[in-house]
Amino acid sequence: MLVINKIALKLGPFAIHWYAILIVTGSVIGVWLACRESVRRHLTSNDVTDFVLWAVPFGLLGVRIYYVIFQWSYYSQHPSEIIALWDGGGAIYGGLVAGVIVLFIFAHIQKFNPLDLLDIAVPAVLIGQAFGRWGNFVNQEAYGNIVSNLNWLPSIIRQQMFIDGAYRQPTFLFESLGTLIAFLIIMILRHHLKDLRRGEIFGFYLIWYGIVRFIVEGMRTDSLMLGNIRISQLLSLLLACFGISFILYRRFKIKTIEYYNKGEFND
Repeated sequence: MLVINKIALKLGPFAIHWYAILIVTGSVIGVWLACRESVRRHLTSNDVTDFVLWAVPFGLLGVRIYYVIFQWSYYSQHPSEIIALWDGGGAIYGGLVAGVIVLFIFAHIQKFNPLDLLDIAVPAVLIGQAFGRWGNFVNQEAYGNIVSNLNWLPSIIRQQMFIDGAYRQPTFLFESLGTLIAFLIIMILRHHLKDLRRGEIFGFYLIWYGIVRFIVEGMRTDSLMLGNIRISQLLSLLLACFGISFILYRRFKIKTIEYYNKGEFND
């Protein structure tokens, strides 16, 4: 059975992995979208690219550090593999936490409202996640439990999901589709919903992704665990609850109404 090679291209001693290509592709599309939207938030494309130059490396660092911490029993015995992110092994929540920290620091230094940057960043993050999950597909990781067949899937996906002698639930696909749907919803809402307010795109992301990840994580076989608790499910639940609370608080407690789709924010 044909399995996709993790390495897309070799240039002498250097190898370019599909995982890297997919992440870079998603990131480039996301940055392009964020630059286009920045002018509506009283920012410039330079503000976005400056932020990205800081957020991407720290985000990747967060992805790996988070994973290594919860897999320390293995990496303490294989320290040379700690930096090998291209071979798989990362946790998106680590990247999100690192990215948000960088965002708030950057917004403080540049004197931006962090909610504007968060609203701009969310669609870019969703596209990056949608593409990035296909890196898990190529690496044959982040899959689910054994299933009898995957006849409903195209042949190339079905073959790649034949792992350790059995077909596996393509959880990467479910999360990729979930984030892509969220992206499309946000793109529609932010251009057509007149009552959309500053920060609500960010809140929607927390709710949607929290629910999607909670469901998908329950199907996976490689969850990072804290005792009997799946760490990502716990964080997903907290994110969704925070997102709901955030939107309700700003809707009913904040007297200053800051509409997203207007050229200025009105009291």
